[in-house]
Amino acid sequence: MTTENLLAPIKSFLTCETPQAWLDEAAKKENLSILLIDHLICELKAAQSAMFFIRKYVVDKASGDALLAWLQPFETLIYKREGDWRSLATKNKLTKSVIPKANSPYGQSLIDKMVLLIKEELHHFYQVLEIMDEYGVEYRSITPCRYAKGMLKHVKTFEPDALIDKLIVGAYIEARSCERFAMLAPLVDKRLGDFYISLLRSEARHYQDYLTLAKEISGPEQSDKVDSRIAYFAEVESQLIISPDNDFKFHSGAPSF
Repeated sequence: MTTENLLAPIKSFLTCETPQAWLDEAAKKENLSILLIDHLICELKAAQSAMFFIRKYVVDKASGDALLAWLQPFETLIYKREGDWRSLATKNKLTKSVIPKANSPYGQSLIDKMVLLIKEELHHFYQVLEIMDEYGVEYRSITPCRYAKGMLKHVKTFEPDALIDKLIVGAYIEARSCERFAMLAPLVDKRLGDFYISLLRSEARHYQDYLTLAKEISGPEQSDKVDSRIAYFAEVESQLIISPDNDFKFHSGAPSF
């Protein structure tokens, strides 16, 4: 599949393109470090979000604890600044099978999709660390941008609507990431550009997996309701992307500085 064919459904799903002003800012060499650090954090947050879905909605405590142990070395590196990042290459393995609760209405589909997503996001996390090392970029704490929080504040508070909304938000985050990687690739050097292009296939699949789960969980009789929520979050997401933003991060809006 060509990059153009891969991106076609992404562009159809998103209701606006990344503003040129954001791309101009992202292309500046002085912004490379913030872009890489924020990308690194985004990969970890994506893995954490997927793990939240499994632990909250599907598995028993023992399986949930096994998942937490899987993620722990990656979180320790970021939040406690402990450990050697090179050792993470051997840590991205789930050592205990994850079994759905007997009474789970969501079942194996959510587990299968989210476990694969976690594995891929943690692999990308390690790859970003490799690139940061190559480019001499040191990790430092940064403030989160408004993007994810700006969508999550619109999530409903009752189930299963809350889960469906969160899955839709996940789809938009993955789709926007895919779009930005594709648009950034020609603006950076070949090493980084090739890396961004290599991420497109998995990011495109992640957004589709989130949408598939949202529709599976809601059921066919609720398809119009899900479509309505997708359209609602499309508008929320596009406003966060095109409206003025005084911050610069991977998912920030139109620069206003």
